[in-house]
Amino acid sequence: MSDPVILPSGHTFDRSSIQRWLDAGHRTCPITKLPLPDHPYLIPNHALRRLISNYAHISKLHLHDPSHHHQPPPETLISTLTSRSSTPNSKLDSLSRLAKLTKFDPSLRRQLAESGALSAVLNCLATAADSPPFQEKALSLLLNLSLDDDNKVGLVAEGAIGRVVGVLRAGSSPDCRAIGCTVLTSLAVVEVNKATIGAYPDAIRSLVNLLDCGRGREVKEAATALYAVCSFPDNRRRAVECGAVPILARLVGGGAGLERAVEVLSSLVKCREGRVEMGRVFGFVGVLVKVISFGGEKGIQCALFTLNALCSCSEEVCDEAQRQGVMEICVGLMEDENEKIRRNASSLVQTLSGSH
Repeated sequence: MSDPVILPSGHTFDRSSIQRWLDAGHRTCPITKLPLPDHPYLIPNHALRRLISNYAHISKLHLHDPSHHHQPPPETLISTLTSRSSTPNSKLDSLSRLAKLTKFDPSLRRQLAESGALSAVLNCLATAADSPPFQEKALSLLLNLSLDDDNKVGLVAEGAIGRVVGVLRAGSSPDCRAIGCTVLTSLAVVEVNKATIGAYPDAIRSLVNLLDCGRGREVKEAATALYAVCSFPDNRRRAVECGAVPILARLVGGGAGLERAVEVLSSLVKCREGRVEMGRVFGFVGVLVKVISFGGEKGIQCALFTLNALCSCSEEVCDEAQRQGVMEICVGLMEDENEKIRRNASSLVQTLSGSH
């Protein structure tokens, strides 16, 4: 079975098989023998399809990777991870194997959580500061565990935020810092975790510092994490207080190609402190105009939104936008194929027209 569908009778069949049954003229459920409509609707069984996809992927790994034929059972790996008598090398091996297995196996992620292994993984992270490979495997497993919504709150309750922030601050490898940012992004999917992350000392400051001093992937992941947590209003003010606005403006204006930075600015502009700080950044309107003129779709949307919010609160910004030809650019964008770009451009035209 690869494409499961549900008949009106409530039973699930493989699409190609049940379609052959129906094409042959049958109008009864093969299992219940109950009559079906003349044109029965086949409802995709998405939950079962995901399980089949995960199982097929793991089976393929076992088939093509000889090491899987000698793979210890998950219970043994978990026991090694949680045992105080395990050697560092055996724990590293268990972390590596579990990180690989849990990436595509939700049931194993649940098993790890139910076995009390979350605290063991976090302890591994705390003791791995001097070993980048150890730390990276612990972070990878932590990220996989955070993919399940049921685990997100549990991980935070076990102290995951403090452990991850420690990784961001402690001079870890760039790869570890990038994974740490991704863990925060994953945890922030749950609304209550956004508030917890923002309230944790130095969490937002560590992300802003990575934007300022990081390189490559870690900068991108830090911007993504900051965008995720700043959907919670109080965190926008915290990010502004940590100096995020001029750093983000520099990343955008410097041609770093970091579209996510514009998205973060479109979030920070929603708070008064953010708008005030943007007004203090020299050439900030020009940075947004550059994105509107040459950016990708998402960047244009966010730059239009940000500039509109600033113009709505400042006659001075309106005048500067007019001088830089924003009205003419927006009139052209009102014919764009992207509906959000058209809408944001139209709103900015109305704001600029109303200011005069």
